[in-house]
Amino acid sequence: MANMFDISQIQNIIDIGIPHCADIGVKVEEISETDVAMRLPYDKRFVGNPVSGVLHGGIITTLIDSASGMCIYVKMQKYIPIATLDLRIDYLKAAEPGRDVIARATCYKLSRQIAFVRAIAYHDDPDDPIANSVSTFMLKSTPTKPLNVASKEMADKK
Repeated sequence: MANMFDISQIQNIIDIGIPHCADIGVKVEEISETDVAMRLPYDKRFVGNPVSGVLHGGIITTLIDSASGMCIYVKMQKYIPIATLDLRIDYLKAAEPGRDVIARATCYKLSRQIAFVRAIAYHDDPDDPIANSVSTFMLKSTPTKPLNVASKEMADKK
C-alpha cells in the first residue's frame, strides 16, 4: 500500500469522509511532517456580502478547521477519532473577491489527550494573512472508527 499520508489519500478521505468539505471544493495542496495546506476555490455560493463579493467568514472557518484536523493525522502518522475542542480565529482582513483561499495548519504540540494547532488563511502570501487561528483538539474523542476506515467503507458502498 502507498504511504497513507500522501496527498491523494488525504484528499480521498476529505472527498468521501467529510462531505461538506467535498461539497465546497476543498483540495489538499501540500503536506509535510507537521503541516497541511488546503485550498478553497472561490465560489459565489459562499459570498457573505453580495455587494462586495467577499467570502463569508464561516466558509473560511470550515477551511481552517479542516486543515487543522488533517495536520494532526499527519503529525501522528495515524488516523484516530478527533474533535475540535476550541477554535479561535482572528480575522485580519477580508478575503478578496474572486480569489482562492489557502489554509496552512501546523500541529505544534501533542499531549496524551490534546493536540495543539496553529493555522493561517491567505491568498498568495502567508505573511499577509486573511485570518490567524489557534485551536485544540481532543484525541480519541469517540470509540467510532477512524476517518480513513469510515471513508473507505462509505466508498465501498457506492
